[in-house]
Amino acid sequence: MTAHSEDAPTNSRTGSQPTVTSPWSRPQRRREQPALSRDQIVAEALALLDADGIEALSMRKLGARLNAGATSLYTHVANKEELLALVVDQVFGELSIPQAEGAEDPKVWRAALMDCAQVMRALIMRHPWMVSVIGDAGMIYFGPNWMRISEDGLALMEAAGFGLAEANDAMSAIMGYTVGTACVEASWLSALNKSGEDEQEFMNRMLPAVIEAAKDYPRLHRLYTIQVPAEIDEGRDSGFTRGISVILDGIEAAWAARRDS
Repeated sequence: MTAHSEDAPTNSRTGSQPTVTSPWSRPQRRREQPALSRDQIVAEALALLDADGIEALSMRKLGARLNAGATSLYTHVANKEELLALVVDQVFGELSIPQAEGAEDPKVWRAALMDCAQVMRALIMRHPWMVSVIGDAGMIYFGPNWMRISEDGLALMEAAGFGLAEANDAMSAIMGYTVGTACVEASWLSALNKSGEDEQEFMNRMLPAVIEAAKDYPRLHRLYTIQVPAEIDEGRDSGFTRGISVILDGIEAAWAARRDS
């Protein structure tokens, strides 16, 4: 992998791609005077992303904010993709899963998973630029913070009585629903923010048109005339919590079947 290219060079003799290495496996370098560290670069990139969104992030702009040339940044990170992986894992550092003590009680592991899901959702809402990168099957899932979260989640579910593969399935279901829902919400709120329109006002303006469009579909019509207005009043939190509860009900049913078999 060259310092300035997103594309890794092929081996001229075999034609194969070189072994993938993660930025966390390489030692940090200090060459500039005054010293510029990878931690500084990641912190400033996070501040830029939170303030202006992912479209604003470039190595040149980031270098200017750090009073350093873009070339200096490449001493510490190979490219923008690698930088984003480092920043995402820094954000994942805000997540935690409680220790597995007492996890044989379904109330304990359910509460732990519910808390983790709610924190993950809030995290994405605080950093809406993550919507653009969190679904990538790249280096962002090699980071130490994500590895720690994954390990702790598996430990919790194993302590509850699940096998390793079942524990992984359960955590994947929770995280898949959480990330998917939060990404849709973050995209929606970002669009509203750009339009300058209030969410409640927008929903109040659009709902009559949706109800009219659904008049020939009795279940949808009932949903939009009864359920949706109540959810608007309660806020999006209640719908998310109910969705996670449905998933946890399924996981608990599998847990009970395994215990009783």
